[in-house]
Amino acid sequence: MSLIPFDDRDGSVWLDNGLVPWREAKLHVLSHGLHYASCVFEGERVYNGEVFKLTEHSARLVHSAELLDMTLPWSVADLDAATRAVVAANNILDGYVRPVIWRGSEMMAVSAQQAAPRLAIATWTWPSYFSPEARLRGIRLAWAKWSRPAPNTAPTSAKAAGLYMICTLSKHAAERDGYQDALMLDYRGQIAEATGANVFFVIDGVLHTPTPDCFLDGITRRTVIDLARQHGYKLVERAIFPEELDKVQEVFLTGTAAEITPVSEIEGRQFTVGPVTRTLIDAYNALVRRTVAASAA
Repeated sequence: MSLIPFDDRDGSVWLDNGLVPWREAKLHVLSHGLHYASCVFEGERVYNGEVFKLTEHSARLVHSAELLDMTLPWSVADLDAATRAVVAANNILDGYVRPVIWRGSEMMAVSAQQAAPRLAIATWTWPSYFSPEARLRGIRLAWAKWSRPAPNTAPTSAKAAGLYMICTLSKHAAERDGYQDALMLDYRGQIAEATGANVFFVIDGVLHTPTPDCFLDGITRRTVIDLARQHGYKLVERAIFPEELDKVQEVFLTGTAAEITPVSEIEGRQFTVGPVTRTLIDAYNALVRRTVAASAA
């Protein structure tokens, strides 16, 4: 099946301060963001025409830009309004939203104080990150050879484009070997996250998840933590090492795109799609439906 290129589609994209036809949403080849990774972004889900936790995403986008020393002319409220306009203009009911901010082409050097920030927001129909069949049986993870960097080497709490280079490399390697994704360690050898999602482990009914001190503390991750506590599960955020997987019964990933995705294998270690995972999947789906209904009311 041939792919539809993302630069050749119908619809509208928000560019800087208004909507433009999709194919006209362009940046110059000498944009600073392309050459020096001065770029931040978000991933958001649309359910029945409403963006789930939109303001949290917009606020994180602004925070990421500030961490990359960008001064934005757009507020969180501006980003919320622009996002809703894009979703409405493209008639998206269930889909994905990609806001991105990058430094423009006024300067072409490491120093870029005069390179003005640019904004684009696009949305498209996208029902599931992994196939429904893979989600039901659990996906298979390889170990990534790349590690998440220390927080004194990169702005690790930003959702910054440059931090995803090793994620792309890790996922490509995993897919070549027949896996759906890769699990990454951090610079200390502790389990960190998958290439685009946080990870949770169930050990004897207790949920354990790595402390996000050198990788993104996901919005979906925080949502699932709240749901777990509401359902009476004990949850521990801590350093988790690979050798502890022998004690684990269930594993799942969380992310805006992945939602809650069970894991059936991590390179030879097998896990069940068990009761804790299934309960939280149902709880997350119910929360999304309630939130969307309340927003539409």
